[in-house]
Amino acid sequence: MSKPPLHLISFRYCPFVQRSLIILHEKGIDFELSYIDLYNKPDWFLKISPLGKVPILQVGEVVLFESAVISEYLDEVNPPSLHPADPLLKAQNRAVIEFSSAILGTQFMMKGATNKEDFDTHYQKFTEQMRHLQTFLSKGDFINGDKPHLVDFACVPLLERCFLLEKHLVPTIFDGLDALKAWAERLLALPSVQKSIPADMEEVYLAGAKKLQDN
Repeated sequence: MSKPPLHLISFRYCPFVQRSLIILHEKGIDFELSYIDLYNKPDWFLKISPLGKVPILQVGEVVLFESAVISEYLDEVNPPSLHPADPLLKAQNRAVIEFSSAILGTQFMMKGATNKEDFDTHYQKFTEQMRHLQTFLSKGDFINGDKPHLVDFACVPLLERCFLLEKHLVPTIFDGLDALKAWAERLLALPSVQKSIPADMEEVYLAGAKKLQDN
């Protein structure tokens, strides 16, 4: 039985869409890709996206939303799995994925700070969260050992943006996080991850951080 066609609907620079793209590339899955303008969402998109957010994955006539759900579906129907087999470890991995989403939110607030006080508040929370994330790196090159899993790939958007901040705006972002930085470097070197990064990502991301640059 043939698999239904896949159509990923995206905003080019969305970190959550990037998670889905990485899994599609990592597993070599055929898919169609469309981009929308999140500031001028078309009516057809609003009809199929109950939250009005990307990513949306159309699987034939069925619509999936939320990046974690999409990643798990793609993983389940395209073996071998990128989740650990042990139920407890799998649950912990899912928890870390949720945690990485929370850190992305803090990173976004930090980057968008309009004054030093706001930046310092978000930066302190961000560094505490990143130190906690590093505690999950005790089993090898990746979170579960010597191979990347869904949990590692889910952290890529956060880590990629950390490198952009380190390079241009916040040189201390990896201070005290040597193991985490090494993990991030291994992930960003993977072909599936490289394919998920828009060519103009650095330029666009820095333009969005202009307020931070001006402070």
